[in-house]
Order: sequence, then C-alpha cells, then structure tokens
Amino acid sequence: MTSASTDRRARVPGTVFDDRVGKIIGGRAGQIIVLRHGQTDWSRSGKHTGHTDLPLLTEGEEQARALRDGVGARPFAAVWTSPLQRAARTAELAGLQITGTDRDLVEVDYGGHEGRTTAEISAELGRTWSIWADGTVPGETPGETLDQVATRVDRVLDRARARLDDGDVALVAHGHVLRILTARWLGLAPEAGALFALPPAAYGVLGHEHDRPVLTGWGLR
Repeated sequence: MTSASTDRRARVPGTVFDDRVGKIIGGRAGQIIVLRHGQTDWSRSGKHTGHTDLPLLTEGEEQARALRDGVGARPFAAVWTSPLQRAARTAELAGLQITGTDRDLVEVDYGGHEGRTTAEISAELGRTWSIWADGTVPGETPGETLDQVATRVDRVLDRARARLDDGDVALVAHGHVLRILTARWLGLAPEAGALFALPPAAYGVLGHEHDRPVLTGWGLR
C-alpha cells in the first residue's frame, strides 16, 4: 500500500479501510472485532467450558502469538476481555492493550453440561442435543438461557457502539457468547448464533454498510 493511498484513506471522514476486505467500509468510524481465545484442554476435546477458568495450552499460546501481525497490530479505541484467564491471556499474547474486563463477556453458564461433550450429553438423552435448541440444565451452577446471554451481550454492544466514533473496539471472549453477540449485532435472535462457528484464536469483524450492521469478516486469523 503506497503512502499516497494511505493519505487518501485518512482524509475520508467517517470511514475505515479494512485491509482484509480491501475496501473502505463507510458510514462509521469504527468496527467491532470479536476474538475467541486460543485452544485449551477442554476446547480441544470438545468439552463445554463455561465458567471453569482453564489456562491456554501451549498450542493456544502459540495461536495467540500468531495474531500479533494481524489483529494485534491494529489500533483500538478499547479492548475488553472476559474475566476468565484464557481470554485475557489470548489478548495479551496477541499484543492487544487491554483497557478493561467486562463480566458480560463471560462464556455461557452451561450448568449441568459444564465439562461435558455434545456426544456425552446426546448419548444420555438418547437424541442429539444442541445448546441452540435445548439450552442448559442446572448443575453446580444454575445454567443460563440463550435469552439471558442475549441480554448481557446487548449491554456489551451498547457500550461498544458508544466507542465506535473513537475507532475500533476489540472484544476477546469465548465461542458461544461471541456467536450470540454476533447474532444480536445483526438483529437476529440468539439462536441464530448457531450459524457463526468460530474456531479457537479466530476472529470476526462486525461493521456497517450503508449505516446498517453487517458482518464484514469471519473466521479470520
């Protein structure tokens, strides 16, 4: 990219140039980057990990460091993480400067499904189980409905929107909560999060087109 083209982009008010998309996305100054934490022991084995505070595996730390030249090199007006260590450590290793911890970004409370795989739960029920259709059951924690998760990610989005005039906002958290947040950004029911699979240490870009919320990138690394 030439310095002249960079200068031209900088003089266009109310727009941001997305190097991955390769075009100016107009109407808003900033975008929301949603980044899932790197690999943990439970995410690798498919166990549902809600409030259990697991560390990253060495593999997960390497995945996070690999983000430094991409999302880690991007300037942010705010970087908020889940309070759980796997999210905060991912942000740190990716080179992001954390500006706050947001409890509303914690993963779904899976209740009695915590630490169990979809296959295990399905075998016990005698049918295919899905968080998107069946929800959670009480266990050591009460569990959480998708609507309850939607209520808290709506609060996160309200806070993020208030910062977009200052630039991009990064949200570093967990797979299911970020999928529900993405659905809510697009004006969809929380169940629509089923459509937005997000691998460990991958991120999505929530932006605007003609002043309407859209998805401008997904599953990026």
